[in-house]
Amino acid sequence: MTPSKSCSKLLALALLPTLIFPPQLALAQQKTDSAKSLLDGYSKAASDAERAWEEKFRALPVPDTIKENMRRLSARPHHVGSPYDKDNAEWMLAKFKEWGFDAQIENFYVLFPTPKERLVQLLDASGATKFTASLKEPVVPEDPTSNQTAEQLPTYNAYSGDGDVTGPLVYVNYGTRDDYEELDRLGVSVKGAVVIARYGGAWRGIKPKVAAEHGAVGCIIYSDPANDGYGVAESYPKGAGRPKDGVQRGGVNDTAFPGDPLTPGVGATKDAKRLDIKDSPIITKIPVLPISYADATPLLTAIGGRVAPATWRGGLPLTYHIGQGQGTSEAPSAAQVHLKMFSNWDIKPLYDVIAKIPGSTSPDEWVIRGNHHDAWVNGADDPISGTSAELEEARSLGELVKQGWKPRRTIVYCVWDGEEPGTLGSTEWVETHVDELKQKAVMYLNSDSNGRGYVFLEGSHGLEHFINGVAADVKDPEKGTSILERRRKVEIARSHGSDRAEARSRTDLRLSALGDGSDYVAFQDFAGVPSLDLGFGGEDRGSQYHSIYDDFYWYSHFADTEFVYGRALAQVAGSAIMRMADAELLPYNFANTADTVSTYVDEVKKLLKTEQDDIAEKNKEIDEGVFEATSDPKNPIAAPKHETAPPFLNFAPLDNGATALTNSAREYQKAVKTAEANGGAALDGTSIDQVNQLLMQTERAYLSQAGLPGRTWFKHQLYAPGAYTGYGVKTLPAVREAIEQRKWTEADESAISVGKILENESAVINAATEKLKSLLPPPAATEPASGK
Repeated sequence: MTPSKSCSKLLALALLPTLIFPPQLALAQQKTDSAKSLLDGYSKAASDAERAWEEKFRALPVPDTIKENMRRLSARPHHVGSPYDKDNAEWMLAKFKEWGFDAQIENFYVLFPTPKERLVQLLDASGATKFTASLKEPVVPEDPTSNQTAEQLPTYNAYSGDGDVTGPLVYVNYGTRDDYEELDRLGVSVKGAVVIARYGGAWRGIKPKVAAEHGAVGCIIYSDPANDGYGVAESYPKGAGRPKDGVQRGGVNDTAFPGDPLTPGVGATKDAKRLDIKDSPIITKIPVLPISYADATPLLTAIGGRVAPATWRGGLPLTYHIGQGQGTSEAPSAAQVHLKMFSNWDIKPLYDVIAKIPGSTSPDEWVIRGNHHDAWVNGADDPISGTSAELEEARSLGELVKQGWKPRRTIVYCVWDGEEPGTLGSTEWVETHVDELKQKAVMYLNSDSNGRGYVFLEGSHGLEHFINGVAADVKDPEKGTSILERRRKVEIARSHGSDRAEARSRTDLRLSALGDGSDYVAFQDFAGVPSLDLGFGGEDRGSQYHSIYDDFYWYSHFADTEFVYGRALAQVAGSAIMRMADAELLPYNFANTADTVSTYVDEVKKLLKTEQDDIAEKNKEIDEGVFEATSDPKNPIAAPKHETAPPFLNFAPLDNGATALTNSAREYQKAVKTAEANGGAALDGTSIDQVNQLLMQTERAYLSQAGLPGRTWFKHQLYAPGAYTGYGVKTLPAVREAIEQRKWTEADESAISVGKILENESAVINAATEKLKSLLPPPAATEPASGK
């Protein structure tokens, strides 16, 4: 993946030191008698029928079929442009047609660089080579597909800049902006240097971006065993952990926009107008290469200078040094590194598989389901664990159609190509069909890697109540309780204070917002389609993320070995697709959104207050000489720079917008309750489609055509991936990131524009409320008192 975990992605984020398991994601619980209650958006008769069909569906997915899907799809390397990538797409196309779908392959043509020259050398003082990195992953005899060397992509970072550079080596921890602030205080400059950063702490593409901003000429990224190796699990093949020669491939494109680097905002069709490669703003400016911790050890050992801070030290048996510094008692670094990276900059075809079940009543309303099929190598876990479940899910829906089930809305199953380098296939498809999607798309449901453990649910908060209800009806295959109830217990165990109390008491567990890392990005952030991302994980130990060892042998020995969580993924995702497709009234719930937006507004207010307090305290300590007094003369650390105190900002537009949204959500839910009363007869007529057409525009109302400041592709004003976090989400991003980057005028202006967006959303909800009220029967006349 490009990126929950992912690539969202689950595994990519699992490598972060603070997120060993899938992030705290919101989940759900419904009343214990949910099986008997009226489904949201359904009349009584339709609700009973839907529950019966869903029960039939959940009995159909077979773990062994999911296993065989994985065996077939991951049998050979299938990266973008490879023969087996195309072969897999054609095989899936045939399967969808066999199951009764109207299916086709949609092609796009994207820039996908592959390595031409790669070199990492450690040099001595005379410039002679002391060590050359292998940049290879060796064959493991027990692993029958690890020997497919002729078909495997070499270890590299896609969209690295071309370059042949030599410079002193500086260790920068995770390579985040905070790490560079620490380096500044330590007197260490990376200008003209090659930096070495460990995976984790932020998405990989942030590391060369920040390095280049500080003057570095090259970047090396390695997997430290403390985060991704024997510090987590026994090394492969004995255990699931990354072995010493394992390497994490991945894209390092910048975060200005996802998709093809040459066609921002438009589909990469054959005749699309393309940028020159040199003009693409998302291709990294300096050369970048990933290496194993076996290759990293001689490099790190050779670095001198100051000993790294305690929090910067990984799991290798060596003293971690930073490199050349000023005014320290340590000897300067003797490590000089020669880094070379050149790519073949080719246009490659993508093969998006698109399959539909036409709707019987509202065919122009689309419920969309997706997972990607391309991988960096064999990709059994990422992404085939999710793809295999999606295919079994589709087969089971096809079986229901044969039994007489007819979905109200059109169901669109998508298996994307090119997700790994940069969510290419989904982004280009959305950019091509964006006008149609804005008219027709009801929901996009995404999955990616899938493992063993707890359910994770992320997404648009208008779908929070809906997916809570679906997950309450699916059983955990190892515990027997509902996947929602199990997740609630996990939330209680892992949280503290008010968060723990909320996990116990709130009817719906909260959804985490979506950032980046998988194929939901273009649907949510560009087209304004309410989106969900879901899967299982948290009890897997170790990872072969983006290596040659992520294959069927590894997955079937160390991950969801019985494929029962693949079945659970098919059950929960398929049930959600059915329930959304068949609802008479679209089951959006704006009360949960309003509640969440209010928390976001409170958060940005607290963020400003924290910035004000922290800067005031820091300035006071500078004036008092605290930093000078506490600095070790033999290992000095400079005082931070004096900063101007942040001004007070005008949050009134956000407060007004959040209040309007809360009031509109309350009135809409009242109207829904009235419509559902007495068996929901008011939902049964054809006029309800007029309400649905308005409801479909509610998520679109969060879009700003101007986009985010400096990142105009990202239109959504509630959620966006962070400019310096990559996968990680920023909520109310225009305001939050302006405060974080101390752009006070921009923060004030964004508070006004985002407040207006919230008021626009309120107006769209109000229109849907009035239309729904107009369809309700008049209240019964009250009998006059008899007077007796």
